[in-house]
Amino acid sequence: MRKRAMDKMGDQPLLAQLMPKFSKYKHIVKFVLLSLAMCTLIIAWANPQWGTKKEKVSRKSADIFIALDISTSMLAQDVRPNRLERAKQFGMKLIDAMRGERIGIIIFAGNAYLQMPLTTDYAAATLFMKSANTQMAPTQGTAITDAIDLAERSFQQDNKHHKALVIITDGENHDQEAIERMQKANSDGLLAFTVGVGTTEGAQIPMDLGGGRRDWKRDETGNPVTTKIDENMLRQLANAGAGSYFNLAQGEEVLDDLRTKLEKVEKRELEQRSFSEFESYFAYFIALGLFLIIAEFLLSYRKSRLLEGREFFE
Repeated sequence: MRKRAMDKMGDQPLLAQLMPKFSKYKHIVKFVLLSLAMCTLIIAWANPQWGTKKEKVSRKSADIFIALDISTSMLAQDVRPNRLERAKQFGMKLIDAMRGERIGIIIFAGNAYLQMPLTTDYAAATLFMKSANTQMAPTQGTAITDAIDLAERSFQQDNKHHKALVIITDGENHDQEAIERMQKANSDGLLAFTVGVGTTEGAQIPMDLGGGRRDWKRDETGNPVTTKIDENMLRQLANAGAGSYFNLAQGEEVLDDLRTKLEKVEKRELEQRSFSEFESYFAYFIALGLFLIIAEFLLSYRKSRLLEGREFFE
């Protein structure tokens, strides 16, 4: 292409007379320099690595179960939009705040069910918490004892000092064995924290009768049932578990206080992994590429005095 362009300008002997100092070969040298520069920059972009070294990294965390009450009393609207939705919102914020720990989810009403075992999959934990509803429990009630039993069975048997249970409930209709069961669990190293949802004034429980009809849950005499939070029981339960009681009515400070206390739970080493680290040498190829680009830019098309008169390609 270059030769054809030169031929269009005029005869080669004439051009040689018009440009006596023009080198025949430096354009080839400049092209080679630019090509080498592009090659070295491409190699640098590939980030060549060699020279490995082994590093061991250990991870420590505590095991935390969140037990969520999904009984029908959690549908009361003394807190907006209702107790269950408020509890779920708090649970999702707690999951996000406790990243780095292993988290499991238990739902309970008349019985307790393991919704998600201990894991570090926080997206799944948030999804399970968000999807919890009262229809997931075939029997109604507030079986806190069953939730404690299930949490105890779900922890690793050799875990005696690195586990905690957060119970989110209104505390109503609890069985009397819950406090004694919590004391026994605490003797095995379980710390318990209770989070109360609802007000002492209470509210009636809405019921969906189907076909767009709604009513209140009624007792045997036909009167609407009013559900109230049992703060006294929740405090006793937290004390039995060597933990603390919180009420969601306190606002955002509940999350901060609970997170601070959970962070003090003793952590244990879960696993140790070995990683290979490589030394990267891309910088050397970048430097070489830049040097070649500068050399190509500074190299003129004029003949060199040292090489003038010499024909290397003839």
